[in-house]
Amino acid sequence: MTHRINLRRLDAQTLGVSLDERTGAADVAELLSVFNLDRAHGLDVAALAGEMTDLPAPFARQTPFLTHSVFSSHHSETEMLRYLRRLESKDLSLTHSMIPLGSCTMKLNATSEMLPVTWSAFADLHPFAPLDQCQGYQQLFSELEAWLSEITGFAGVSLQPNAGSQGEYAGLLVIRAWQRARGQGHRDICLIPTSAHGTNPATAAMAGMKIVAVACDAKGNIDVADLRAKATAHADTLACLMVTYPSTHGVFEEAITDVCKVIHDHGGQVYMDGANMNAQVGLTSPGTIGADVCHLNLHKTFCIPHGGGGPGMGPIGVAKHLVPFLPKHAVVAMGGEPRGAVSAAPWGSSLILTIPWAYIAMMGPTGLTDATRVAILNANYIAHRLGAYYPVLYRGAHGRVAHECILDLRGFKAATGIEVEDVAKRLMDYGFHAPTVSFPVVGTLMIEPTESESQAELDRFCTAMIAIHGEITAIAEGRADRKDNVLKNSPHTMQAVCGDTWTHPYSREQAAFPAPWTRSAKFWPSVGRIDSAFGDRNLVCSCVGMEAYA
Repeated sequence: MTHRINLRRLDAQTLGVSLDERTGAADVAELLSVFNLDRAHGLDVAALAGEMTDLPAPFARQTPFLTHSVFSSHHSETEMLRYLRRLESKDLSLTHSMIPLGSCTMKLNATSEMLPVTWSAFADLHPFAPLDQCQGYQQLFSELEAWLSEITGFAGVSLQPNAGSQGEYAGLLVIRAWQRARGQGHRDICLIPTSAHGTNPATAAMAGMKIVAVACDAKGNIDVADLRAKATAHADTLACLMVTYPSTHGVFEEAITDVCKVIHDHGGQVYMDGANMNAQVGLTSPGTIGADVCHLNLHKTFCIPHGGGGPGMGPIGVAKHLVPFLPKHAVVAMGGEPRGAVSAAPWGSSLILTIPWAYIAMMGPTGLTDATRVAILNANYIAHRLGAYYPVLYRGAHGRVAHECILDLRGFKAATGIEVEDVAKRLMDYGFHAPTVSFPVVGTLMIEPTESESQAELDRFCTAMIAIHGEITAIAEGRADRKDNVLKNSPHTMQAVCGDTWTHPYSREQAAFPAPWTRSAKFWPSVGRIDSAFGDRNLVCSCVGMEAYA
C-alpha cells in the first residue's frame, strides 16, 4: 500500500501489470524498486528505454506515416482550435435542429449528466482494480441495477454488455444456459417477427439458433395465428421468441401479452428487444408484459450519447429464474461461478454508467414517466400534422402511433419521380437531419421526435415537410421540371448557390433559403448529392435481412 501500485497475480510464478501511454520512466523505476524490496536496483530506466527504440525488423514500420498535411499544418493552439471548429461546422447536430431518427432515440444528453465522465475518480480507474479500492463505483452499480430492475420489472440486471447488440447476445446465452441446465439444450428454434430489427436474426444465429420468421398483419402487428402455428410446429425445439415492443413499425402490439403466453405454453422464453424502451418507462415494463429477458440501450433511452463511434451500453434484465445465469467474470469476483463473460470488463464501459445514473437520479419516477408520455405525444402530434400530406403507414386500433411513426412516400414515385432519398436530401436545405430512411419499410421515413423537443421545434420540422410536399406537388402539376428540380438536386452547397453559373429553372433563393429560419441560421451542406446507391450495389457483407427467413 506504500506505493499504491496494483499487481495482479496470475499464478504462483507470474504477476500482471497494466501500463498505458501516461506511464513514464519514474513509474517504471518505482516499480523496479518495489520488486527489489525498496532497495537500490542499479538500473538506468532511461538507458533501458533507449535500447528499446529500435524495434526488430518484423515489427518496425517500413512505410511513412502521418503524411497528410493536416498533421503538419497547425502550429499553435488557435490554429488547432479553428481547425476543429471548421470540422464541427460540417456536422448537422442537435445544436442546429432536432434529429428525428426513428428507432434511434436521438434525445438530449444534458451537460449535467455528462460532467461525471470527466472526473478522474471514475475515469482513471482500471476495470480490474480491487473492489475495496472502487467502492464508489460499486455503489453506483448497485443503485443503477436496482433502478433498472424496478423500471423493467425484472429480478436481476447485468451491466456487463457493451452495446444493445451485445445485450441481445447475452440475453440469448442466458436463455440457452437455463435451458441446458434443465436438460433442454436441444431447444434451438428462435421465432422472430418480420418487423424485427436486423440485429435480431444476426444475434440468434451467433447464439447457435435457427431462425423461423413470423408474419405481420396489414397493420404492422405480429400475426398471432401464424405465431401460434409455428410455436406449435416447433414446440419440442422452441427456444425463444425475439420481439420488440412497441414494434419497429411504431405501434403498440395490443396482443403482446397473448404473444408471450403462446411462447411460454410451448416451452419457450420471451426475449424483448429494448430498443423502444423509451415508450415503456413508467407506463409498463417487460416484466409486467410477460417477457423473460430484455436488453436496455442506455445509449438511447437513458441518455448516453448515441452514435459517433463512442461506447454504448446494453445491460440486460432477467426474470427470477434466469438470475443465476447472468454473465460473470473470470478476473473480478461478481458472485457465482466465474463463467459466461460477454465483455472484457466485468461492468462493461463502466465510466459512462455515470450518465444514466445521473439521468435517472435527476429525473426521478415522475420525470421518467412524463418523458415517456411526452415522447408518445410528440410522435402522435407529428403523425397528426403530417398525415394529411404523407400517409402514416401503421397505426394502432385507435388511430394512434407509439413513440415514432412511419411516413409512406412510395406513392410519389410514379407521378413525380420523387423518392424517399430526395426528401431526405432536401431536408438538409431546410436545416434538418433526415429521419431514418427505408427502415423498416423501403421507401418510407421513420420519424422519432423524442421528448426532448418543444412544440415549436416540432412545428418547424412539420412546416419543412409540408413545404417539401408542396415542392413535390409542383412537379406533379407540371409547375416544376420532373428531372431538374429542387428535390433531385438537393442538397445545395454554398459553392453551387454562390457560383458564377446557375442553370436550374428555379431560383437560388428557393434552393438555399426555402424557409424563413434558414436566413437567420443557415446550415450549409459540405457536399452535394453523391451516388449513395453505389454502396448498396457493391456490398461487402454476408448479412441477410428478415425477408430471407420468411
